[in-house]
Amino acid sequence: MAESSLAPDALRRWVVDLWRAAGSDAGEAWLTADHLVGANLAGHDSHGVGMLPRYVQAWLAGELQLNRHAAVSSDSGTMLGVDGRRGMGQVVAGEAMALAIERARSHGVCVLGLRDAHHLGRVGHWAEQAVAAGMVSIHFVNAMSLPLVAPHGGREARFATNPFTVGIPVPGREPLLLDFATSAIAVGKVRVAHLGGKKVPPGALLDAEGHPTDDPGVMFPPPGRPLGALLPFAQHKGYALAMVVEVLAAALTGGETTRPANLKYQAGVWNNMLAIVFDPQRLRSGTAFADEVCAFVDWVCSAALQDGSAGILMPGDPERAARRARAAAIPLDAATVAELDAAAAAVAQAGGQAVEPLSARMAAAGRAAG
Repeated sequence: MAESSLAPDALRRWVVDLWRAAGSDAGEAWLTADHLVGANLAGHDSHGVGMLPRYVQAWLAGELQLNRHAAVSSDSGTMLGVDGRRGMGQVVAGEAMALAIERARSHGVCVLGLRDAHHLGRVGHWAEQAVAAGMVSIHFVNAMSLPLVAPHGGREARFATNPFTVGIPVPGREPLLLDFATSAIAVGKVRVAHLGGKKVPPGALLDAEGHPTDDPGVMFPPPGRPLGALLPFAQHKGYALAMVVEVLAAALTGGETTRPANLKYQAGVWNNMLAIVFDPQRLRSGTAFADEVCAFVDWVCSAALQDGSAGILMPGDPERAARRARAAAIPLDAATVAELDAAAAAVAQAGGQAVEPLSARMAAAGRAAG
């Protein structure tokens, strides 16, 4: 499928214009745009601007609430419960993480439970927020939406992709950033493959009859047809981790787990997150922490390479490479652009304020560049 591209700043401005037309204040519109475009820059198109049509559907359904802020629901000093109040995840998660970082700076550690936030986007973004403040952070996130992932040994979906994320600052070096779904593939990557007319890797999907398939279309069937299911990564290991993530992120924080009694929303993707944020300097390791991490990284990277391997990467290296490669332009396939144009038209119709189609802005940028 044909691809075109747009400069990151221009794409951010378009997303800001869309949410300003929907009624977001300037801060919310910018935070949402910067986060989504940041995911594209990091190479995670599954969590980038391609999510906007789903966000717009949730807003039109009266589910996503604009201009809401995080509210502290419980506070015992080193433990915080925060209610996202169905607000934009890019706003309420940023506010919740800022509170957790402040507490970790004061007390050494903070355990944060965030519930009832709209889609948090790329969870690695929140680990990067902690790392930038010199903190280690560990994140467990569930998603309250249509079940998408089958348990190990099952053929029907029972939970969502339940990401697990860890951010570790390393003085003098790039941080270590682990950020992955507990499914074999993120559903957003299945969406990107479907829109791009591509297959997914083997071992990632089951069709509606429970048979293995590489066709991403099984997750986007025609109306009235049953869904397929994603598979956990590493079979029983990914499944077990997904179960732990669901319980810690949702049940422990006062949020909702992904089961039929809780599936009462039409379009919104609701996230709950348990985050553990702590200051590594409080362990009194001095420079030993950085010295030992650097020595270990060097040792791991010194391993002889397999045939065909381009090198040994550390967690976070793929995102850094993507940012370098996409610094001037972010690729967008034609199907995604068409969906974004339709979302802009829906916002304009509902809000009464015109929103320029993204395709028109991309065409104008192309003419200016030419």
